[in-house]
Amino acid sequence: MPLANGNAAAQKQFDTGATDTEIKIGNTMPYSGPASAYGVVGRTEEAYFKKINAEGGINGRKITFISYDDAYSPPKTVEQVRRVVESDEVLLVFSSLGTPSNSAVHKYLNAKKVPQLFVATGATKWGDPKEFPWTMGWQPSYQSEGRIYAKFLMKEKPDARIAVLYQNDDFGKDILKGLKDGLGAKAASMIVAEDAYEVSEPTIDGHIVKLKATGADVFLNFSTPKFAAQAIKKIAELGWKPQQIVVNVSASVASVIKPAGFENAQGIISAQYTKDGVDPLWKDDPDVKEFVAFMDKWFPEGNKADSLVLSGYALAETMVRVLQQCGDDLTRANVMKQAAKLKDFEPAGLLPGIKINTSATDFYPIEQLQMMRFKGESWELFGPVIDGEVGG
Repeated sequence: MPLANGNAAAQKQFDTGATDTEIKIGNTMPYSGPASAYGVVGRTEEAYFKKINAEGGINGRKITFISYDDAYSPPKTVEQVRRVVESDEVLLVFSSLGTPSNSAVHKYLNAKKVPQLFVATGATKWGDPKEFPWTMGWQPSYQSEGRIYAKFLMKEKPDARIAVLYQNDDFGKDILKGLKDGLGAKAASMIVAEDAYEVSEPTIDGHIVKLKATGADVFLNFSTPKFAAQAIKKIAELGWKPQQIVVNVSASVASVIKPAGFENAQGIISAQYTKDGVDPLWKDDPDVKEFVAFMDKWFPEGNKADSLVLSGYALAETMVRVLQQCGDDLTRANVMKQAAKLKDFEPAGLLPGIKINTSATDFYPIEQLQMMRFKGESWELFGPVIDGEVGG
C-alpha cells in the first residue's frame, strides 16, 4: 500500500493554471462583430462548466472559464489570447472560434507549449501533430465536408453546373479545396463560377446576382451565418431555383434558416454530425433529454433549436472527458497526451454512429457526417453516415 500512495503523490503534477482546487481554461469567441451568431458556443460552454462545478468539479477541482470577445478579428484574438496566457495564466486554450482568429495565434501557442485544444473551426491545419503538437481540432474538417458534397453531387447530379460563394479566408478556401479534390478531374467542367466575399462586406447581394447570371443549377453556400442567411434570402428574391447546399457551420435553424425565412429554405441540403435538440425524431433519446434538462436549468435563455448550442455542449463534454482522464497530472503535456487518447467517445450531442477517435498521429477527432435536407421547419437526415476521408 505505501508504494501505491507514494506513486499517487509522485503523480500529482501541475503546470500554470492548475492547482488542487482549480483548472483555468482560456477562450476567445466572436461575441460581437460579423460572426457574432457563433458567440452562443462560448455561452453554452460556460453554462456546461457551471453545471460540472455544481456537481463537484473534475476530480474535486472547479473549472474557471475565462472567455473574451475577439469580434472575429485576428489582431484582437492575438491580444486576448496573450491576455489569457500571460495575465490570467490559464492551463490551456479551449474551443476558440474562427479559422482566421486561431490562425493568428497558432504559432504563438505552440511556441509557448500551451494546448490550443478542440479549436472551433474545421480548418485542415488543426490536425498536424508533427508541426503543431499543441493544436488539435474537433469538428469534421472543411476539406472532409467539401469532399462529402462532391461525392453527393457526383452521384446525384453528375451533370451539375455549380456556382460557389465562399468567404475569402482559410475557412472558405479550405472547403472549396475539399470540393475540388472530391470532384477531381470533373471540377473544371462542373464548377462554372466561384466568387469570394470579404467578411467586412455589409451584404453579399451583388455576389448572388453575379452568380445567378452564370445559369448554374447548383449553388454552394460556403459562408458564415450572417452571409449564408443573406444568400438564401436573395436567391428567393431573384426567383433563382438552384439546388442549394449550405456548409454545416451555417446550417443552424435559429441563426440562419429562420432569419432567411423557412419558405426560402425548403429543399436546401447540408451535412450534420450533431443531433437536433428540438427534432421530434430525438424526443425519446436519453442524451437529448439530458441536453434539454441542462438547457432548462443552466442556460434557459439559450435556444435549444440552435445547432451551435449543441456543438458547444458536445465540445465542453469532450473537454471534461480529457480533464477527467488527466487525473492528478494536470501538466500541459499530459493534457495533450490525454486528448490524443480518445477512443470511441460519444458525447451526448453526436449523431448515432459518429464517434470521437484520436491518437498521437490523428488529431482529427470527428471525421464523419450525414447528409440532411431542410423540410418544413427542420432538417431531415438521409442516407448513411459518410466518412469524410472517402475519396480524399
